Amino acid sequence: MKSALITGANKGIGLETAKQLLQKGFFVYLGTRDLKNGIKAVEKLKTEGLSQVEAIQLDVTDESSVKNAREEIGKKTRGLDLLINNAGINGGMPYTALEGSAAQFMTAFDTNVLGVVRVTQSFIDLLRKSPEPRIVNVSTSVGSLSLQSNPDWPAYNYAKYAVYGSSKAAMNMYTVHLAYELRDTPFKVNAVCPGYTKTDFTNQNGGEVGIAANRILKYALMDKDGPTGKFFSEESNPETGEIPW
Repeated sequence: MKSALITGANKGIGLETAKQLLQKGFFVYLGTRDLKNGIKAVEKLKTEGLSQVEAIQLDVTDESSVKNAREEIGKKTRGLDLLINNAGINGGMPYTALEGSAAQFMTAFDTNVLGVVRVTQSFIDLLRKSPEPRIVNVSTSVGSLSLQSNPDWPAYNYAKYAVYGSSKAAMNMYTVHLAYELRDTPFKVNAVCPGYTKTDFTNQNGGEVGIAANRILKYALMDKDGPTGKFFSEESNPETGEIPW
């Protein structure tokens, strides 16, 4: 049975992604900052007949929490097939370049960039034991320098999210380098934007969470001929999915 770890998985897109993976026969570890919330999510999934799931306390901003999660999962499985770095925050209002405080930027980067680094580096040894390991870093089209600077982009004149966008652009750069370092291995590493989705993150505005999760899984479950080191947003580019960095 293949196994997956999803960070920030007790609600929203993370939880729906876990649900869809369980339906495909995966064993899923739900990484959750508050274990009580993770246990509630597991109980909900089990009422739907999805039992191959376990909540793991994992705060991506806490080095000890990440290491403890690695040790706990390492006791339960010899390897890991899929890592979805989903945990993320917007940094709080105000979001703009002139009004967002340095503290807001630091907080967003700690979760959205350093959190991805901590988790990826801690679990890379388990992922290496899989014949077809996959890493998906959940991103956003707001993190695309090319799109954000293009006046012809439909979202160009929307509110600018300097704090959130800067952190995701940095995470995208980490994705590029990670994919490069793993280029001669079976790994596939990509950044995927699930689209503007109806969750707590967006105050319940946007598209359906099932569609967002399906977009993530498309790149999480690629075969050996799939792309690596790419940036995908099917919302921004319905034809091929790939968007510029």
